[in-house]
Amino acid sequence: MAKRSSDKSQSAAPGSRTPAVRHRVTMTDVARLAGCSQSTVSVVLNKSPGISISATTRDRVFAAAKELGYEVTRSQLSQSARPSQVAVIFDHIATSPEAVAVVDGIRECAWATGHVVMVFETHNDAEMEGRILDAVLHDETDLVIYATAMTRKVALPPRLHGIEPAVVLLNCHTDNHEFPSVVPGEVAGGHQAIDALIKFGHRRIAMITGEPWMDASRDRFKGYRQALATADIPFDSALVREGNWQASAGHGHTHALLTLDRPPTAIFCSNDKMAIGCYEALKERGLAIPDDISVIGFDNEEFARHLSPQLTTLVLPRREMGLWAVENGLSGAVAKWQKYPITKLECPLIERQSIARPRAELTAATAGGKMRR
Repeated sequence: MAKRSSDKSQSAAPGSRTPAVRHRVTMTDVARLAGCSQSTVSVVLNKSPGISISATTRDRVFAAAKELGYEVTRSQLSQSARPSQVAVIFDHIATSPEAVAVVDGIRECAWATGHVVMVFETHNDAEMEGRILDAVLHDETDLVIYATAMTRKVALPPRLHGIEPAVVLLNCHTDNHEFPSVVPGEVAGGHQAIDALIKFGHRRIAMITGEPWMDASRDRFKGYRQALATADIPFDSALVREGNWQASAGHGHTHALLTLDRPPTAIFCSNDKMAIGCYEALKERGLAIPDDISVIGFDNEEFARHLSPQLTTLVLPRREMGLWAVENGLSGAVAKWQKYPITKLECPLIERQSIARPRAELTAATAGGKMRR
């Protein structure tokens, strides 16, 4: 069951209508209930021509959609040659699978208001960015969403200042807060992960971080430290290892952590990929998850549900950020020359089978091979 953070500093700004966004039923939900892929759900519900889907599968998809209350919204698009549009300008798409979920959230909300969605990729090329702005800054554009693959501070193109379409920043922010901005609540997410382990009785909690120059890595680590401090658990730098988001880092650092005189009883990996490496290292040492060591990841990648045991992790609210950007950008509340706080959407904890109460504190000897029973 998902556990939700109540950290007020990480919550959405007043008037953002985030609760409506957070509980929206999506095609992913329908696919999970129907026991098929999201692509199949899209084909069935959108009645895509030329694709053969069995009647049994179609019935199952329609039944799941009805049970969940999912409505297929057919946009009442303008009959003009150029309907109103939402323009999304990404720095990178192809290298970021997260962008697909973001765009799907944008599309879902924009279609409901009769807008078409146009998505562009700049690769941080200033000349191409200027040409893209030439293409989108016209009377038919109601909203420009400026988005980044990595959460970070940006310097916006001067042409986005003082324009008629509303501008919203997605997964990025500026120093002067002149536009509404939405990012994941990574600090609260890290805090929530450690809180879950502390509630199970863990006190020797390790963390394998991402690369320290990234906002996501720094914020998740900040949440880790805040949770320890709140619980009066002393910070031990030996329990923190700098990773690189890859499974190999999770594997190598887990082995290193288990050579400590007092190894951890739980490991928080900054993403699910490093958790895969952590799993492998623990199994190589004959340690059982979660009986011997608990593990938590971050991002809620699809494979997290298929690990053995299933991985407890936190959701990166990709689709919700896309929904938020359109709902707030088209609400009419975006005003020129106004300051906006950064809205941080919650990263809910999905508690599965990889965490439990510690049986006993490990030692280097017992962590070196089979646990003594």
